[in-house]
Amino acid sequence: MAAENPASRKPRNLTELRSVYEFLDEIRLRPGMWVRHRSLQHLDSILIGYRVAMEVHGALEDDFPFWGVDNRGPFEEWVQQRRGQHSALGWPIEIERDAEAAGVPAIELFFSLLDEYRAERSQPEG
Repeated sequence: MAAENPASRKPRNLTELRSVYEFLDEIRLRPGMWVRHRSLQHLDSILIGYRVAMEVHGALEDDFPFWGVDNRGPFEEWVQQRRGQHSALGWPIEIERDAEAAGVPAIELFFSLLDEYRAERSQPEG
């Protein structure tokens, strides 16, 4: 679920990755290499490109939380529900605003929220 301690492993070759979550684990390992200025808006663009490439190659993932109806995916809906407010600005801007208000790097807040989202989604509904 949550990525292992990034300091405890080396980056993997992209051909070894099997899901968007594994790809994001690589970004978590070295965010400065992947995401310009560690901007979540840039990360969102990477994820859109990832999704488009998967569709072009007929390799869509069942669980791709960053794109859905009206370009909003389950992750964005979850973020909005968690924040208790809806926004047309999208998850990248809202998380960046929350991070600025909290005085933490936005990329760190994103990965913390992603871990929480994944943990909740893996819980059996009761």
